[in-house]
Amino acid sequence: MSELPELVQDLALILVVAGFVTLLFKKLKQPLVLGYIVAGFLVSPHMSYTMSVVDKDDIQTWADIGVIFLLFSLGLDFSIKKILKMGASPIIAACTIIFSMMLLGVIVGHSFGWKEMDCIFLGGMVAMSSTTIIYKAFSDMGLTQQGFASTVMSVLILEDILAIVMMVMLSTVASGNSPDGVQLLGSIMKIGFFLVLWFVVGLFAIPLFLRSVRKILNSETLLIVSLGFCCLMAVISTQVGFSAAFGAFVMGSILAETVEADKIIRLVDPVKNLFGAIFFVSVGMLVKPDVIVQYAIPILLLVITILVGQALFGTLGYLLGGQTLKNAMRCGFSMAQVGEFAFIIATLGKSLGVISEFLYPVVVAVSVITTFLTPYMIRAAEPCYNVLVKHLPKRWVRRLTHIQTNNAGESASTNNLWKVLMKKMIFNTLIYGILSAAVIAIMFSAALPICRNLSIKWTGSHWIGNAVCGFLTILFIAPFLRSIVMKQNHSEAFKALWTDRRINRLPLTATILARVLIALSFIFYICNYLTRFKNALMIAVAVGLLILMLLSRWLKKRSITLERLFIQNLQSRDIEAQKQGKKKPLFANHLIDRDIHIANLELPDDSLWAGKTLYSLRLRNRFGVHISSILRGSKHINIPNGGTILFPGDKLQAIGNDEQLTKLSKAMKAELQPTITDIEKHEMKLRSFTISKTSPFIGKTLKDSGIRDKYNCMVVGVDEGQQNLTLITPSRCLQAGDVLWVVGEEKDLERILALG
Repeated sequence: MSELPELVQDLALILVVAGFVTLLFKKLKQPLVLGYIVAGFLVSPHMSYTMSVVDKDDIQTWADIGVIFLLFSLGLDFSIKKILKMGASPIIAACTIIFSMMLLGVIVGHSFGWKEMDCIFLGGMVAMSSTTIIYKAFSDMGLTQQGFASTVMSVLILEDILAIVMMVMLSTVASGNSPDGVQLLGSIMKIGFFLVLWFVVGLFAIPLFLRSVRKILNSETLLIVSLGFCCLMAVISTQVGFSAAFGAFVMGSILAETVEADKIIRLVDPVKNLFGAIFFVSVGMLVKPDVIVQYAIPILLLVITILVGQALFGTLGYLLGGQTLKNAMRCGFSMAQVGEFAFIIATLGKSLGVISEFLYPVVVAVSVITTFLTPYMIRAAEPCYNVLVKHLPKRWVRRLTHIQTNNAGESASTNNLWKVLMKKMIFNTLIYGILSAAVIAIMFSAALPICRNLSIKWTGSHWIGNAVCGFLTILFIAPFLRSIVMKQNHSEAFKALWTDRRINRLPLTATILARVLIALSFIFYICNYLTRFKNALMIAVAVGLLILMLLSRWLKKRSITLERLFIQNLQSRDIEAQKQGKKKPLFANHLIDRDIHIANLELPDDSLWAGKTLYSLRLRNRFGVHISSILRGSKHINIPNGGTILFPGDKLQAIGNDEQLTKLSKAMKAELQPTITDIEKHEMKLRSFTISKTSPFIGKTLKDSGIRDKYNCMVVGVDEGQQNLTLITPSRCLQAGDVLWVVGEEKDLERILALG
């Protein structure tokens, strides 16, 4: 008999140990991430008292796949529109926290004399709070329905995005001898270029593809297609110099805007859980007890740095973002830990070979300690706020308590028309400029060599090939160049400024000329690359081509069609949600100037509330909340009345303040059907028995016999020797010798059989 491969043996050991340890951590109400890390430590070669993994290289390969799927799932939860609608408040808070914590991490690293790369990567690790751990803590403490929790989650989404960018920048820094400002700027521009390119192309092409095959997509094929797209983008990302994880995140973000997004999330979740578990176990395998003992003082100092730093700079960031002092402190104190992204950044540094061996186990130890302290930090926010308010001047307290955020969705006033117009023009020029550059790069790298080879083969010269490639390139980018020049020239803002004052007409004309020059620069570049301007006539040709583009009705129609198709793809998920009644009202998240907001709660499958009416539950009297709507599958019940019955899985939208919604959430989770631990004893079985001459059932009908009411069993029929059982009529009396087939639980059947 052949032996199992070492990979299978290692995988079996990892999953078995991780299963038992996570069950223990679930019982202790601790984050499962910590359970995976402990399991990894138990199966690592550093733990000599237990079985250990044989081949760590294979496990590391699986862990790398785990990182890809983790970030792919993160991308599926990310929405471009969601970030744009957040306004400036979360962005200010996230940038303040990340910059300040990175600086603190670098300072702590330098204070211990660690090398420069260790300090830089350490700064990146301590700057990233854990979305998983914070969400778990909020759920366990019943805080998910409170207003500040949604604010924290918004900032965490931005932190996750910035962490992806940080990973790319750290890779760039690690590839050089020392951090260079020009190199970093080039890296940021490169990230921006490819992000815009991938999002625009992806949001244009992938929804079209999924729409064309939607009729033949089932759960299995959709999962394979989604993971295939994920791996494809991971490969493309590595080819252009980024990490595979970055590409997976981008593809997840693109798929998040499709109609199939919710279904993809459900299908990918088990895959993410499996490979994510292997990744976190591999993190625990790198924990070295001797290193932790040796670096006990740096670990302790880093823990204090994270707790104090997040409490101070987190509060400051949220204050700058427009939160009140109390909310800012609750938000800042909640983020005092490091988690999954710290491990991912450490894994990146280790794979690049730029960080020391001790840094990984040090960060893991810091993460474990800060994770355990997270609930205590969340609880400490309010007492600290009360102490601070007592010692601050009353004038400061009034100001810090009545800060209001500006509504990001406010319409631009007349005074803001210039700002709005310029913003749209710059955004439009940037998008279409990147698309034009991408088309030129693809044509010159892929199509030009083919055109030149064919031209040389047929004519002996490459000039015809150059001309054909140049003509095709200009034809492909023509809709983009026309959009750069013409778009926004007929917008309401442009017309209002043009007719408002004559002095506005000169700068408006200047914006048109500037965009014309940008469009011409692309044509000039193509002509110069292919001809080196050996013929001065090429300049006139370039200008003539641009004029033809601007006057072409076909190009106008084509560019409008492409843009409308892109907008339709971008909004397809929202359109589908509106059709099914899942779209939230505009006020769904917060009622301005009130401590009232709408929270979403899901009725558990085993809830005691299921089957009851809203009137009988008396939620308004018990908790002071109002149920504004109920989402049941694809049905949306708005403003339900007292006679509306609740069903398991109903999603309720409840209106109230933090205290009221928290009480409602706790009651909903507590009032459940009792858990049946001995479920095997309640299994239904089918038995037959013959009524004896002394049976108490003789001469009675089924109803009078009590078989159903007294013994909790059901008579299926009587066996009369035919192929099928004979149904017993209500009026028939049971007789001795009847062979009855009865269904019931084992204990109840035994009682009947004993009577015979």
